[in-house]
Amino acid sequence: MKQCLALFDLDNTLLNSDSDHAWGEFLIHKGLVEENAHRTKNNQFYLDYVNERLDIEEYVAFTIRPIRKLSESQRDKLHKEFMTFKIKDFVLPKAQKLVTKHKSRGDFCVIITATNSYITKPIAKLFDADLLIATDLEITNGYYTGKIHGIACYREGKLARLNQWIESCSQIRSLANSTFYSDSVNDLPLMEAVQTPIAVDPDDKLLKISQQRGWKVISLR
Repeated sequence: MKQCLALFDLDNTLLNSDSDHAWGEFLIHKGLVEENAHRTKNNQFYLDYVNERLDIEEYVAFTIRPIRKLSESQRDKLHKEFMTFKIKDFVLPKAQKLVTKHKSRGDFCVIITATNSYITKPIAKLFDADLLIATDLEITNGYYTGKIHGIACYREGKLARLNQWIESCSQIRSLANSTFYSDSVNDLPLMEAVQTPIAVDPDDKLLKISQQRGWKVISLR
């Protein structure tokens, strides 16, 4: 029997918020950025994402710029504070139960997110996911450059990154036995590629598409 693949978007799907946007608010809280200017731009990037016009390269540069001069140990310390201050309150109990349910069936569980790997690696550990596929960051001499490494895990790039992994994977050979949970119309390319797309507390656009196509709609809130 082939192993099933369970795919989960992270922000506003498994989390009751957006971790990328929350990171911007955390930087403000820490005094690492100027409050008004950073919040204005952070909010605009989020609106751009909602409206399907996000420039992800520009957003990653904005997100990483305040920590580019930090060493790995300094970044790790800062992220631990972020997890305590912001993320742990965003974790949805029903979402944790859903991932656990798939794992108990023997499914291979992947969190696949446009948010960068620095922000999301510790979050994926909270859910005990088998794999995280996120937007990877370029590192030079141990420091982030603010650029994306490889393909951004966003919109069509999310499907491309998943297919890259499948090509190198021994246990998962295709999307034939796959389920994908997401809240966002930005994930439509991957929703259309999997065997079973499931909309989770979807935005208005994804809800309408899901109703038109007969896709299952659930809430984890």
